[in-house]
Amino acid sequence: MGSTGAVTAERAGERHGVADASGLAVLAACAAWALITSALGGGRPDGVLLAILAVAAGYAGGRITGALLPVAAPCAGALAGVCLAAAAPHVTPGPASSSPLGPIGATAALLSLSAGAICCAAWAARGPALRLCLRLAALGVVGCAAALGSTAGFLACAGIVLCSLAASLTRRTLGLAGFALASVLVAGASWAIAEDVLPRGLTASLEGQLGPHRVRLWRDAGDLVGAHPAFGVGPGRFGDASPSVMEGLLQDGRPHSALLQQAAEQGFTGVALLTAAFAWLLFALWRSPRSTAVVLTAGAALTSVAAVATLGNALSVTSVTAGAGLLAGIATARPLQDGGEADGH
Repeated sequence: MGSTGAVTAERAGERHGVADASGLAVLAACAAWALITSALGGGRPDGVLLAILAVAAGYAGGRITGALLPVAAPCAGALAGVCLAAAAPHVTPGPASSSPLGPIGATAALLSLSAGAICCAAWAARGPALRLCLRLAALGVVGCAAALGSTAGFLACAGIVLCSLAASLTRRTLGLAGFALASVLVAGASWAIAEDVLPRGLTASLEGQLGPHRVRLWRDAGDLVGAHPAFGVGPGRFGDASPSVMEGLLQDGRPHSALLQQAAEQGFTGVALLTAAFAWLLFALWRSPRSTAVVLTAGAALTSVAAVATLGNALSVTSVTAGAGLLAGIATARPLQDGGEADGH
């Protein structure tokens, strides 16, 4: 019996080692490419480097707290996320939120992470009463999104709660593959809007949902990608090269899409590295020793954040990048006292 436990622990350590090494390599490559494109284009890589540091620090913190406090740690993170989301509209600039989706950025992303964290805590909890209370708290986060006027956040949080409830009935590989496909579809749709290749009626409908200001910025980003496909214009220099920003359309100098900002500022290699970073998070979840229910719940939350970041400026906010790393770390940590988690494979 003891030898079996030792073998299981050794295999878990090997899984963690591969995931951690791949993550370190991807984040190091992202930092190195930001410095290279900055040197070539004269940009400011500090924002990119801060985001990378926030993800790494959050992931490490999540691994530690998730091992020690698998229920309390995500609950505390969720509470902090809701508080930050309530303050986010007042401290982060963005396009006018008069579109039907409301503010698409830090608010929606932080609420998504909070809903995912609470649902992870529910699966890690022992006892039906505590799990019920935590799931009711997750519904409270959905209500907070509605109260804050974030339709995008409301839809994301509701989807995360539903995915969490179904997580124990889904195979891990199939669920994570579905999240990857959903991310690709959102990214492809945003790129198609930027390049104006969709049918006129569909374009008009999507523009009505996203807002004309955002679509105009995306098309500026698409033009910059066409002009500088290899290295981009340099990190942090979108505002210096975008006609819409120079006309005073927005004050923060960003296209409000992580994908298009990465493409415009760091070229197609930057896009590949951003994709690799998200793929690493899914890979780390796939290799996680936690139950499939916890893994798929965290995957749903991180996919929602990826979608929000594709449509808004979420990754420009340090609390979002740190929170994403924290949730991923919690969902890949092996609790010191295993047991009580529902599983599904």
